[in-house]
Amino acid sequence: MTDRIWEYEGYRPAEERLRESLCTLGNGCFATRGALPECAADGTHYPGTYVAGCYNRLTSAVAGRRVENEDLVNLPNWLPLRFRLTGRQWLTPDTATVLAHRQVLRLEAGLLERRTRYGLGGGGTLTVRQQRLVHMADPHLAALRTEFTAEGFTGELEVEAALDGGVRNAGVPRYRDLDGRHLTHVHTGTAVPGTVWLRCRTRTSDIRVGMAARLTAEAPVTDLHEPPRAVQRLTLAVSPGRAATVDKTIALHTSRDPAISDPLQAAVDRVGAAPGFDELLESHLTAWDLLWRRAELEVPGEAGRILRLHLFHVLQTLSPHTADLDVGVPARGLHGEAYRGHVFWDELFVLPYLNLHFPEVSRALLLYRHRRLERARAAARAVGRRGALYPWQSGSDGREETQRLHLNPRSGRWLPDHTHLQRHVGSAVAYNVWQYCEAAGDAEFLHTKGAEMLLQIARFWADSARWDESLKRHRILGVMGPDEYHDAYPGAAWPGIDDNAYTNVTAAWVLTRALEALRALPEPRRRELAERTGLDAGELEQWEAVSRTLHVPFHDGVVSQFEGYGDLAELDWDGYRKRYDDLRRLDRILESEGDTVNRYKASKQADVLMLGYLFSPAELPSLFARLGHRLEEDTWRRTVDYYLGRTSHGSTLSGLVHGWILARARRAEAWAFCQEALRGDIADLQGGTTGEGVHLGAMAGTLDLVQRGLTGLETRAGALWLDPVPLPELSSSGYGFALRYQGHWGVRLRLEHALLEIAVPSSDRLPIDVRLPGRAVCVQPGETARLVLPG
Repeated sequence: MTDRIWEYEGYRPAEERLRESLCTLGNGCFATRGALPECAADGTHYPGTYVAGCYNRLTSAVAGRRVENEDLVNLPNWLPLRFRLTGRQWLTPDTATVLAHRQVLRLEAGLLERRTRYGLGGGGTLTVRQQRLVHMADPHLAALRTEFTAEGFTGELEVEAALDGGVRNAGVPRYRDLDGRHLTHVHTGTAVPGTVWLRCRTRTSDIRVGMAARLTAEAPVTDLHEPPRAVQRLTLAVSPGRAATVDKTIALHTSRDPAISDPLQAAVDRVGAAPGFDELLESHLTAWDLLWRRAELEVPGEAGRILRLHLFHVLQTLSPHTADLDVGVPARGLHGEAYRGHVFWDELFVLPYLNLHFPEVSRALLLYRHRRLERARAAARAVGRRGALYPWQSGSDGREETQRLHLNPRSGRWLPDHTHLQRHVGSAVAYNVWQYCEAAGDAEFLHTKGAEMLLQIARFWADSARWDESLKRHRILGVMGPDEYHDAYPGAAWPGIDDNAYTNVTAAWVLTRALEALRALPEPRRRELAERTGLDAGELEQWEAVSRTLHVPFHDGVVSQFEGYGDLAELDWDGYRKRYDDLRRLDRILESEGDTVNRYKASKQADVLMLGYLFSPAELPSLFARLGHRLEEDTWRRTVDYYLGRTSHGSTLSGLVHGWILARARRAEAWAFCQEALRGDIADLQGGTTGEGVHLGAMAGTLDLVQRGLTGLETRAGALWLDPVPLPELSSSGYGFALRYQGHWGVRLRLEHALLEIAVPSSDRLPIDVRLPGRAVCVQPGETARLVLPG
């Protein structure tokens, strides 16, 4: 296996869901899971097609409760193509003899290939070879080429292709008691001979969907409409040594698409104008080649191979086509139905990578948040606060989509869900605004929509802070931190914990950056914004005060995760490891035993240590200094060690953050966590969750680990700052990547041993100011700088 392909040999039903997720094809507008076209949704297979931002809301009756959910909708399945010898049963890997099976995902081409050899008895075999693409140049097209080759027999092969509107959301077992029938008014018809169509709409959001399919073969095609399916059939003559080919081309539109009138007519017109498979493949390959060029990544060995897979899936979910859409970052990509397709804080791990390659996509993702600013302001008012309170889970319109109850599958009990108290998501939005503007040099966005978001998020934090006279500090009470295990104090009658260090420090950072952004505004714009929002000097003075006085608790010489964390009981980690193979979901284990993780010093994932992920070793102490604390290197190292021994890593993001932190704090142990982050999805380390959708934040985060984490790359104050920390596992052979920075395209960085090389392509742009510890260089367009790093 090379770093350009991802392949699976042999048919293994137990692995199908995982393979289907990792073999998903997409183009930033829609994606289709890598299910075999002859297989229907069942306990083994789950074909699914998802359009970015296509949500629907349903109410279900579950265990005597009315539960409302908004889901990313599983749209009509365009894949079905099954086959059989005349008069025999349909051939599938689950019902027929499989002599050989191989599935290959060609990353550089965005192409999924499969080759299956079926045994038919009597010495006859049928080889099925397929190529599938979801077109990267035209984001509304997809195509499937199927070649049938007979060996040891001559006969007729019946082929049936379909568009299936009878699908439902059923890809996540724990959601199956919920209503998953999101599609209604399914109608089918024939456009012209060889082309059928299907139209439907979502039940409550009323999004209209149009799909059309053209079937091409050396045989006449007949249409048969069996709502909710549009069916096409043909009969092929097959004989040894001659491949019979069937091409299926589809077009997909929804009423959310720009520049169309009727999605069905748009789909029919588009599929009618689409060229044949070979020409489609050629333009598709060109589009992918351009993408790979902009996202150039050279990392040797197994790590490089996995990173290219991660990059492939990031580009399929968030491609340049995404820049035209009103969508956020779905935490599980467009690869499945886990988390119901919602948008969390995962963009915090995704945008820093996109900023330096596809800033137009980052801008669009931030516009998704800006369009929902008024909804966030309404959410703040609902809890008695000014400013903007962004939801922990967002969907179509930006309301809070987090459930207030969740099921513990281990105990079977429904429990209160307080994760909506993770109000730090607003700080993540602000961080992404600032990072994008620094990387892209987009002053227009910062002065307009960016400033509006920063102002309202800062206003929320300032209004949430309460002065404690005994501490002489401001406090933020009743929240949840990134840890997610601790949603209340032991025995408390109400949820929430106080003075979460991550929440308070990032809130102070937001206030500081908002003040800085307002000072940098052109005076007419600053006056306009102040008048429109009622911002006055007194409020700005309050921001300044809160940004310097937010309480950060400490205990035992380390930063406390929250006030009172040091008083919690120690967990018998060794005892629990002996009793359970996997402690990643320690919260579920303890609840099933009648206990609660709220009692213990135990974390699901990085919380305090997230501060070391977001802020460089130079910036973090200055943030603490602004808050009146000295964060010395020894204190931070003790803090890292303290939480490292008390974290169960129940999130794919945890290994990523710990690897990032340990690369500077304890380099010898960093690689083990980096590997866990790399293998999170391919090895399904979270126990079956990848089959429900990939973890996009972790995938993008591993790319950013190479791009920013190990190079110490920062974009601030109009310069590129670099402070490399080479890991022996990567730097011995060297690694490199290309990036886009403030209008410079294709800037190449390469790190090898103690040498850093920076190449800036020729252009009419200003030179790039590069800062390293103890020195600065200016690299002109058309020049290459080679810098020897200190040992």
